[in-house]
Amino acid sequence: MQPTLVAVAHGSRDPRAPHAVEALLDRVRELRPRLDVRLGHIELNRPLLGDALREVSGSAVLVPLLLGRGHHVKRDLPASAARAAHLRTRIAAPLGPHPLLVEALYDRLLEAGWTPGAAVVLAAAGSRDPDSAADTRRTAALLSERLGGIAVVAAYASAAGPTVPDAVRALAARGHHRVAVASYFTAPGRFATQCAAAAPGPAAAPLGAHPALARLVLRRYDAALAASVAEERRELATA
Repeated sequence: MQPTLVAVAHGSRDPRAPHAVEALLDRVRELRPRLDVRLGHIELNRPLLGDALREVSGSAVLVPLLLGRGHHVKRDLPASAARAAHLRTRIAAPLGPHPLLVEALYDRLLEAGWTPGAAVVLAAAGSRDPDSAADTRRTAALLSERLGGIAVVAAYASAAGPTVPDAVRALAARGHHRVAVASYFTAPGRFATQCAAAAPGPAAAPLGAHPALARLVLRRYDAALAASVAEERRELATA
């Protein structure tokens, strides 16, 4: 029996957020109908991750619907997995950085009206963890390549700098007077709305239920399973 895929969303007070996440998971289920796909939130929305894990038996792969390494991925998810002592759990990598994520960002920018030549601010939530910032900068570099080498600057809603307005001003100082904002958020929420409001030009929607994002969720699930099998084989070989 395949391990249950437990998608882990952050949670938001924005009522649109849970609907966006469920729409994404519906796409995942369409791609792999026989896979048990469930949802747990770190905070603010039900079901909370601990409650979701209590409803699962056997084994599970936790796939964070988060876009980089940070406190939630490094601390909260392992702690939740450890508390679910009745389960054999694996934790997948966060969604970013990855080329599929860049495809989703590219499409959202086109939908918002981005045109070739306009610089882009990649607006993210922000984290004090340097690995999270490195992941966001890597995504910005990949997005720049996808856009033909146009300037893409990472900016943050909290905990790190620059802010979106600061990034827009810095781009203007470099001669970029057409600037769009790419929303580096899985679902709508306060930070996504705040960043979009600071856009001087087109502001892309959050990634939501983009088909590339659904494929990426399954890629992370499969990679976690493959890593677990490889680890088991190494342990058997050295036993």
